[in-house]
Amino acid sequence: MSVYSKQQKTERQTVMTAHKPKFGTFIRERRTAKGYSLRRFAELVGISPTYLSHVEQDKVDSPPTVDRIKKMAELLGESADELSAMAGRVPEDLPKIIQSQPEAMPALLRAAKGLTPEQLKRLQDQASQMRREGDPS
Repeated sequence: MSVYSKQQKTERQTVMTAHKPKFGTFIRERRTAKGYSLRRFAELVGISPTYLSHVEQDKVDSPPTVDRIKKMAELLGESADELSAMAGRVPEDLPKIIQSQPEAMPALLRAAKGLTPEQLKRLQDQASQMRREGDPS
């Protein structure tokens, strides 16, 4: 990853944290910026144009499923995890990860709460390194 990409991602994380746009507003802005019509985007995601319109106007009680959010993220070039969080959804793999270590994982998440994006990235890198070192392959 280039320095420019890292800087751009950090700036986006800062902007997303500072502004916290609503899920629907964010989707509409990104969809139009990518040149997708409402009908075409809805078709590609597998939802009705009416439902997408309601999502974009933040007029739905239940946001799209995680699978549909993943598809939106893929089409828009965004992070599925970020979009899921904006929509109030939890990625499907996280409950199993937490349940696999019911004391340690919640404790780790609580300890990491409040860290800056840069600190979280360092922690993530350290965890990845520890996992690689423990991998017998």
